[in-house]
Amino acid sequence: MQFPYVYRVTKYDPADRDEHGHYTGSEDVLSDHGEVEAAYLQAVAAFAGDTGIDHLAVREPAVPSFAHFGIEAPVDGFGLDGLFLSGPTGFHDGAEVPLGIALELVRAMLRDNGAWCRLEAENIFAVHVGWDQYLYISSSRPCVEALARTRKLGLFPERLDASPYAFEAEKEGVQRPGDDDFWAYLRQAVGNGGAGILEESHLQNASRWHHLTRDTVDTVRTGLAPRARLAVWPPLSCDVDAVLGDLPTEGLVEGVWQDEDGGIHSAIADEDGFPELTARMSSAPAAALLPVDSDERIPLFTAVMPDNDGVLRARWQTEPTPNERRWAFLKTLHRGEIVTGTVTCIANFGVFVDIGGFDALINIPELSWRHINHPSDVLSIGQEINAEILDIDHSRERVSMSLKALHEDPMPMLTGRIGQTIAGCVTKLVPFGVFVRIEEVENGFEGLVHNSELTDGHPDSPQLGVQVGDALLVKILDIDPVQRRITLSHRQATSGI
Repeated sequence: MQFPYVYRVTKYDPADRDEHGHYTGSEDVLSDHGEVEAAYLQAVAAFAGDTGIDHLAVREPAVPSFAHFGIEAPVDGFGLDGLFLSGPTGFHDGAEVPLGIALELVRAMLRDNGAWCRLEAENIFAVHVGWDQYLYISSSRPCVEALARTRKLGLFPERLDASPYAFEAEKEGVQRPGDDDFWAYLRQAVGNGGAGILEESHLQNASRWHHLTRDTVDTVRTGLAPRARLAVWPPLSCDVDAVLGDLPTEGLVEGVWQDEDGGIHSAIADEDGFPELTARMSSAPAAALLPVDSDERIPLFTAVMPDNDGVLRARWQTEPTPNERRWAFLKTLHRGEIVTGTVTCIANFGVFVDIGGFDALINIPELSWRHINHPSDVLSIGQEINAEILDIDHSRERVSMSLKALHEDPMPMLTGRIGQTIAGCVTKLVPFGVFVRIEEVENGFEGLVHNSELTDGHPDSPQLGVQVGDALLVKILDIDPVQRRITLSHRQATSGI
């Protein structure tokens, strides 16, 4: 949301800026941990009071990465100690905190203690802390009294169009929800040996790792942080020596390994830290090396956990993988939709059709209303066709389609021929009778002449020496388009019944 009232609140006097907007005064960019810091907190409280806010939500929380670029070194616990009843795990996206705790989070950010987040009441109020003691307060109300209070505290509120720290969605990311379909897909991947570990990013720059087996998938799911980002990776390798042999000569890598109790650990190291990383991984039962560069760090598939009501409210996204592109494409499809595609493969059971980078299947019964011996009787590789989507299985990533659904079923039109006597071609001999084609086309509909209707009515009577290809006089007794059955009689055709 674009807030109508946004203020940059600082201790820096706007009069002490040059023509380029750079501050030239004497104020330190570090927190004084005293009166000025207290003034900042009182200003936030004043604006919240004017807006009618007593709780704020933590959004996109973060802790320092392995390389911290803040002016002040991060403190133990990142300034979060004692703020959450559940401990540091309470610092998660969407956590609702009272204004008092929110102010302590602002204090930690002003001191550059390490933890950072956006503090927001959706569409009503927001507090963002930037570099060098820059504070941005957004409100749905003008907050006249708060502005006066802020100036009286010795701070300088300046009106802006927007906070530079307002959330902006990443254009190239995806948001696949970690819903039941995702976990069904994950169980399948674990079951066939394709997936083995799960990376849970519960904060920006912080991950927890989980060992995945058929027995642990549900337990892992219930223990994840709210709105966490998930990345699924292949199983760790038991050939740890081979893994360590792939260490590069330089650069950053992340080592992931399993301990004797099944726990998963990770560490990021450069060439100077490779000896220590090797020592930690060498005795592990299984391990892997992952690239740190996002362009090379491509998991099998990813997701973002929804809230307990199934709604995905986390705003951060994951890097798109080939799997996510398929998932995103499937989400655009709908049952009953007619799509255009190109035949890519013909099998005995049907054909695969590329419908935009994804191969959908048309099973052989859905190729034609009439009987066919093989899919190649109807389609050829490279042929462009239209087909109707019958079903979309998101957990298995399968799309089934129908070619015949775009054409009218010709069988009901034959019901007007019930009672007619025709000479049809025998197409098949079976123990209980013979099949006869009743249309003068190669793949015309066929009906059954049961043994009881073939000769004198006795079920064990011989089949008159009929052979495939012979013409046989038959009477059409019944045509059932639903059951796809045509009942014929030679006995009645020849007796005049």
